[in-house]
Amino acid sequence: QVQLVESGGGLVQAGGSLRLSCAASGRTFSSYAMGWFRQAPGKEREFVASIIWSGGSTFYSDSVKGRFTISRDNAKNTVYLQMNSLKPEDTALYYCAASSSWPNLKDAYWGQGTQVTVSS
Repeated sequence: QVQLVESGGGLVQAGGSLRLSCAASGRTFSSYAMGWFRQAPGKEREFVASIIWSGGSTFYSDSVKGRFTISRDNAKNTVYLQMNSLKPEDTALYYCAASSSWPNLKDAYWGQGTQVTVSS
């Protein structure tokens, strides 16, 4: 089983930065991907960024490209989301996910979510 523990959320003013962390524990497959989704009040879940563990290829939604950076630490089994130039519209509950068949999330593992609030 895989457990994902997220941290790093909080309140920040527009233009500020936050770094989210997602630590994976348990037995994981050698080939899998991890990423971040977010959901704002009244909105559907939105893809933010992902990284393929083997090779480190990254993918971003257009709304965050150029502002957010996803990275990984192999030794710590942790994925990070560096968020810069934050905007009020970035306010959402951010979820970490891991899947051996990304982007298929039907059998994915999910973190508990961490709240990011950006004030104007």
